[in-house]
Amino acid sequence: MSAPGKKIILLRPRGFCAGVVRAIDVVKIALNLYGAPIYVRKEIVHNRHVVDELRGLGAIFIEELDEVPTGARVIFSAHGVAPSVRSDARNRNLKVIDATCPLVTKVHLEAVKFARKDYTIILIGHKDHDEVIGTLGEAPESTILVSSPEDVDRLTIKDPERISFITQTTLSLDETSEIVQRLKERFPKIQGPAAQDICYATENRQLAVKAVVPLCQMLLVVGSQNSSNSRRLVEVCQKIGVPAYLIDDLGEVQPQWLDGVDTVAVTAGASAPENLVEDLIESLRQRGYSDLEEMEIKEEDVRFNLPSELARAPQLKTVQIQTSARV
Repeated sequence: MSAPGKKIILLRPRGFCAGVVRAIDVVKIALNLYGAPIYVRKEIVHNRHVVDELRGLGAIFIEELDEVPTGARVIFSAHGVAPSVRSDARNRNLKVIDATCPLVTKVHLEAVKFARKDYTIILIGHKDHDEVIGTLGEAPESTILVSSPEDVDRLTIKDPERISFITQTTLSLDETSEIVQRLKERFPKIQGPAAQDICYATENRQLAVKAVVPLCQMLLVVGSQNSSNSRRLVEVCQKIGVPAYLIDDLGEVQPQWLDGVDTVAVTAGASAPENLVEDLIESLRQRGYSDLEEMEIKEEDVRFNLPSELARAPQLKTVQIQTSARV
């Protein structure tokens, strides 16, 4: 018999965002159009299960373009690339399909705009993240990376009258707000993007976590360890004082986490497939969490067009492809 009152609160929105759906579909469509192998630079999205599935379909994941045969077809991941990577691809006569998320492209264009105005660009983000590496490459001589208010305090700017900021798209809303506030305090003339760079999916999933924290005793976030937006969901919950854990799948759930927990909340990062959430829910049901409540914070209905390299392919109209599920 299930213990009375043991409940799962399933957050919505969760899981795949429009940029991830687009990136995954790009790989599947390319494989259907052109056949294997298709090379993909870096992980198409930061999720082990997604990468393993696409590898099984014939995608070959590589770290750098020198691993791709000259003249072969390569896909750039959703996180974007630096101009030097695009130049290298042209020099090696590679057939490029660009799956960069349009919201990441927006940040790249902002960097170019500010660099042309001879501004110092402050990029708020996490060092060594694929997205940050790509954005830094747009104007490396003009861009300084900061990750905390303390980094802002250490800044030395050649011309405080000509300074701007942009951000990684998958950051913590609260921590980014603190850094931006410190930048404005130190540099009152600083300019930022017309609209925030943190993407809608990152924001919505963090807001959902904040809303559920008073109602649960623990949060499980489905997502891979190298997924920035997934890690932020855990941090948001922990910062408020409720235990939270990032898991790749149900196999990583430790039984002791559930000791004394009557209400567990569940969500998923923007690159985590819904079937992993479904498997986790079923596992929790078997552990006695028989009451399931879905909590929707905001409806999402965002779609992005395919990259032009695929959209204009004459064979596309004959290709049947199942669009990736999202919630």
